[in-house]
Amino acid sequence: MFAALNTVEPPIVELEAATLMESEKSRHAERLPMLEERIRVRLDDLSAALGHSEWLGGAFSAADLLMVTVLRRLTGAHILEDDSSLSAYVARGEARPASQRAFADQLAVFTAASNV
Repeated sequence: MFAALNTVEPPIVELEAATLMESEKSRHAERLPMLEERIRVRLDDLSAALGHSEWLGGAFSAADLLMVTVLRRLTGAHILEDDSSLSAYVARGEARPASQRAFADQLAVFTAASNV
């Protein structure tokens, strides 16, 4: 759980922030490869920790729930797709019925708020 929030997520957030707030600046294009490399290093470590296991701790746990949530932030960034093991891991997490219900409930809150 700590790895998801303190090791994997920070470089992802940094990439998101740079993309949202610096995309018009000249240095943005120069920074992207560095930011993406930081993420890839973390993903390589995560992939090694996962190995051939279905879940990080053996059985599905809160650690997997958090990690999958963090990794979903990379949707559309074309970074996660480079690692078929982690892509499959995220897909397994997203396929869990409880995960689908939780995401649908969260989306409903945001959809309702945008209609106010």
